[in-house]
Amino acid sequence: MTVFGWLQILFILALVLASVVPLGRHMARVFAGERTFLSPVTGPIERGLLAAAGRSSLGPQTWLGYTLAMLVFNAFGFAFLYAILRLQAVLPGNPRGLDGVDPLLAFNTAMSFVANTNWQAYGGETTMSHLSQMAGLTVQNFLSAATGMALAAVMIRGFANSGGDRVGNFWVDVTRVTLHVLLPASIVLALVFVALGIPQTLVASVDATTLEGAKQTIALGPVASQEAIKLLGTNGGGFFNANAAHPFENPTAITNALEIWALLAVSFALTHTFGRMVGDIRQGWAILAVMAIILGGCLVVAYSAEAGGNPLLTALGVDPSLGNLEGKEVRFGTSASALYAVATTATSTGSVDSMHESFMPLGGFMPLLLIKLGEIVPGGVGSGLFGILVIAILTVFIAGLMVGRTPEYLGKKIEAREMKLAMLAQLILPATILGFTAVAALLPSALASLANAGPHGLTELLYAYASATGNNGSAFAGLTANTPWFNTTLGIAMFLGRFGYIVPVMAIAGSLAAKTRGSASAGTFPTHGPLFVGLVTAVILILGGLQFFPAFALGPIVEHLLIPTGQTF
Repeated sequence: MTVFGWLQILFILALVLASVVPLGRHMARVFAGERTFLSPVTGPIERGLLAAAGRSSLGPQTWLGYTLAMLVFNAFGFAFLYAILRLQAVLPGNPRGLDGVDPLLAFNTAMSFVANTNWQAYGGETTMSHLSQMAGLTVQNFLSAATGMALAAVMIRGFANSGGDRVGNFWVDVTRVTLHVLLPASIVLALVFVALGIPQTLVASVDATTLEGAKQTIALGPVASQEAIKLLGTNGGGFFNANAAHPFENPTAITNALEIWALLAVSFALTHTFGRMVGDIRQGWAILAVMAIILGGCLVVAYSAEAGGNPLLTALGVDPSLGNLEGKEVRFGTSASALYAVATTATSTGSVDSMHESFMPLGGFMPLLLIKLGEIVPGGVGSGLFGILVIAILTVFIAGLMVGRTPEYLGKKIEAREMKLAMLAQLILPATILGFTAVAALLPSALASLANAGPHGLTELLYAYASATGNNGSAFAGLTANTPWFNTTLGIAMFLGRFGYIVPVMAIAGSLAAKTRGSASAGTFPTHGPLFVGLVTAVILILGGLQFFPAFALGPIVEHLLIPTGQTF
């Protein structure tokens, strides 16, 4: 590790923290239905869209009505995207003359983008037409992100409201989030990206002559627009197969820094939105502190593992001073690559500027760990916040048991119904990840897709199902995923990880909203101080350890222990 490497990291993280308050304040106004500085521009569009929806559909909804509207909306989104992918050969906007996408791959991809996962079992520049990229994938990048943020608003209202069963209106929330947050931010960021060298064109490709005199066809397309929302919406789907390691998606160290900022900014800012909407900004800072502690710890481990180089190569005489550069872009080096890997898996982004499979065992362990902790530090836009609030509910319940008091959080008593629903949500990840991995580890057809045997091969399987269930979308890069087994099972895992988790969380929000908000007393456990931060951090790590430690021990941990012996797989 170097001083310059840490300065790079600290500079980017400082930019993220600097945007927390202004962006968080703006989103609080959006969720509250208040006028924003963008209202003169977006107001007429918003009123027109809501008028077209009809007055009868815009009234306050119960948690069940809100959830059903969300499910119907996403079902239509899935069907629309699936149709585009299957029919792209006969639709316009296909300058390369690509065929329609295979049915199972189309199912996997449509589910992936609707679930905010953006898992890609295909090469974007060789499989997707411009229309599929723009009207299909990019549109879902906006809508899946807006869905997550709208659901976070419901969870916040569950704590902020005092009595009543209404939690807002899904159609209003999605419209306002898209028009007042995601769309304007994406336009500005896309223009910055274009100025920094990222292409934005409808031209299919250009021909270039290499230094050796050979001809090379270089794919082009509307890259900057998709790049902006894939990061701001923590989507992660790249226009190109190499994602943000491709020089047209991420040409310089400046764009790399901006991309890391973009994928962290909204999720961290939502903690401030939470604090403002519940009437106690300290609550938001406490949640942010938990996120920062775990993210920072994983970053230190990942950077130190990659900066130390590969001892097997060092023994062969390779200079370790530049760290482990296998699978990394020399434009970015080990520090920026480690930060990108940790940031993209601490959120549900899944974009990569280096190949995680080429990381050292402990370096690759950190992205896997962050996904399996639930991607709540800070998590995807919206999903990270309501995920960590579920952990906060579990924490106050445990704290209440310790002191013999009825647990409460922000004046709302946490009772049996909330705990049952919270545990149901928490069991989705381990049941899906470990269940599918166990079955795949026994199937010869699934094992044939692995590039490695032994502990590294197990990590490839674990990472794939963790990435799908956690709605991350990044890959360990050693797995051939475009097969009937993986297209089907990973698609199911994405559905369960997104919508199977959302339903009990929305039920929790509805239950909390109906409760009267009480006042703090002398015996109330404070949820804005260091003790609460430490307890939430411990609960997150203990839950992750209890659920997944045996799998970690058989994968990245044992691989790390085997490296000094010279054994590789």
